[in-house]
Amino acid sequence: MAAAIPLLLPSCDSTDHRLNGLTLQSVATSDTIWNGVATQNGRTFVCFPHNDGSAGTRIGELQANGRVVPYPSADWNNWTPGADAKQKFVRTNSLRFGPDGNLWIVDTGTPKSDAAPVPDGPKLIAINMTTNQIVRSIPLSSLAKEKSFIDDLRFNGSYIYVTDAGAPAILVLDASTGQGRRVLEDDTSTTDRRPMYGEGKILLKPTGEEVKLHADQMEVSPDGKYYYFQPASGPMYRIETQYLNDASISAADLARKVQFFFDSPTTGGTAMDADGNIYLNDANVKRILKITPNGQSTTFYQDDRLIWGDAMWIDDDGSLWIPAPQMNRTPEFNKGVSTVEYPVHLYKLTTSLKPLRR
Repeated sequence: MAAAIPLLLPSCDSTDHRLNGLTLQSVATSDTIWNGVATQNGRTFVCFPHNDGSAGTRIGELQANGRVVPYPSADWNNWTPGADAKQKFVRTNSLRFGPDGNLWIVDTGTPKSDAAPVPDGPKLIAINMTTNQIVRSIPLSSLAKEKSFIDDLRFNGSYIYVTDAGAPAILVLDASTGQGRRVLEDDTSTTDRRPMYGEGKILLKPTGEEVKLHADQMEVSPDGKYYYFQPASGPMYRIETQYLNDASISAADLARKVQFFFDSPTTGGTAMDADGNIYLNDANVKRILKITPNGQSTTFYQDDRLIWGDAMWIDDDGSLWIPAPQMNRTPEFNKGVSTVEYPVHLYKLTTSLKPLRR
């Protein structure tokens, strides 16, 4: 098991900073919470998590006029309880372009937060950008548990890594067959062990319990050597992928290969550039940290508008796209009360980063 670390103390900064000559602009707004973005060849896609179980678009394509069109079709976005979950999005949580050029979607398969996955619900879906058709579906029900929250994915050669933020574990999938296994299950490195903070407040469920998001954020180094991962509350760990990919290694031996990497704060989302730097949304202080491959951090950008900056994307021009869903103000994270100030924004930070496609 990875070594325990001290709890982070909450901090909150209400000032508005613009660092390094960077400019933050609002690209689009929404009256529904969005938590992810991916752009390619002039096309932009967003993800709506619907944590409350409400109906509506799960994956949408952002149009030039600011409208969002259900993608790849309205039919894929209109799941209702009891419907066949194989051919519809139940509740999506993340999206990204894979090295194959397809848009990959993570479907949690859960009707709402803290609900059990429905039959055939948890899955990965790949959509061809030329035909706008589903070209791959990888079912994950055999790897999911009653408390699973299938969260995000990354690619590494012939492997796909998926986080389970509900039942702590990493899923390691064979990209060609879709077969997989759960690793680091219930390890201290995959388990959320300290409070999550947003704008200086501990995040609480409607029941008053602390919000726990286990294995959540992750990145893979440009050379494919290291897999970085953390619970939403931090800290960040890393492990060499040679051990993660080795099905013969015992659970105990694998856990011993985990290394503490960085004492990260409550994190909304991350991105990695081609130089191996991790950009991390500090959800408590409304800033983006830049973490170098040797674990050194600086404040890359800070702005009061980044209210729970979530999963980011570096586009081909080097700009950093940042959804700001105010997740900490939603009822699921705010003791049953919504203090979200709509609309929520999708921001773009004009930079000259080198995109990493993995």
